[in-house]
Amino acid sequence: MANGGRRTGDPTGATSARSGPEVLVTRAELTEDVLTVAPRLLGTVLEADTADGPVAARIVEVEAYRAADDPASHSYRGRTPRNAVMFGPAGRLYVYFVYGMHFCANVSCLPDGEAGAVLLRAGEVVSDLGVARTRRPTARRDDDLARAPARLASLMGLRKEHNGIDVTDAASPVRLLTGERVPPGRVMTGPRVGVAAAADLSWRFWDGASCAVSAYRPGRVRDRHAIEPGRAQ
Repeated sequence: MANGGRRTGDPTGATSARSGPEVLVTRAELTEDVLTVAPRLLGTVLEADTADGPVAARIVEVEAYRAADDPASHSYRGRTPRNAVMFGPAGRLYVYFVYGMHFCANVSCLPDGEAGAVLLRAGEVVSDLGVARTRRPTARRDDDLARAPARLASLMGLRKEHNGIDVTDAASPVRLLTGERVPPGRVMTGPRVGVAAAADLSWRFWDGASCAVSAYRPGRVRDRHAIEPGRAQ
């Protein structure tokens, strides 16, 4: 990190998961429509301080969700205590529990008061692989360490207490760094994974050159008026 490996505003002197200076994604960059922000997040780096040491993953797959016209969004039917972070300000982590088993993490977007977020679906570890393997001992390959949103959240140690933290703040325990953006020619798009409502929207974006992108699975429609529980954002 900058300042000789110390985060600005961090009195503990914690070191970065990666070498070299860090440049944080700014709130202004995230205060745009989710379909603009989502592909821009490809190539950014999510970095977290964990009990085992710092970890960082280059984001290679994301999904966009917004309240206004997206029935697959957690915020589609209005604000609740659960989805409040989606309503802003931009740059906050929206962390939720799914299937009674896993956590998933999103980054809030759009101007304050407008609900939207980008799900961080998959990443490639760019920090110490030994620390990453300690945190994800069941991963068979390095490509699987952060392949799919629950694995990414597990690697980063993201849980309910991280809901609402600011990833644009250098002193935050979880930070979003600019990284090196994916060239437009490598950005692929298609339907979101496991989503039944609005299943035809191509609001998933991924790096076509990455082996860490998760497998596509279509959502199952149980009721044409229902949102599949746990999979919507």
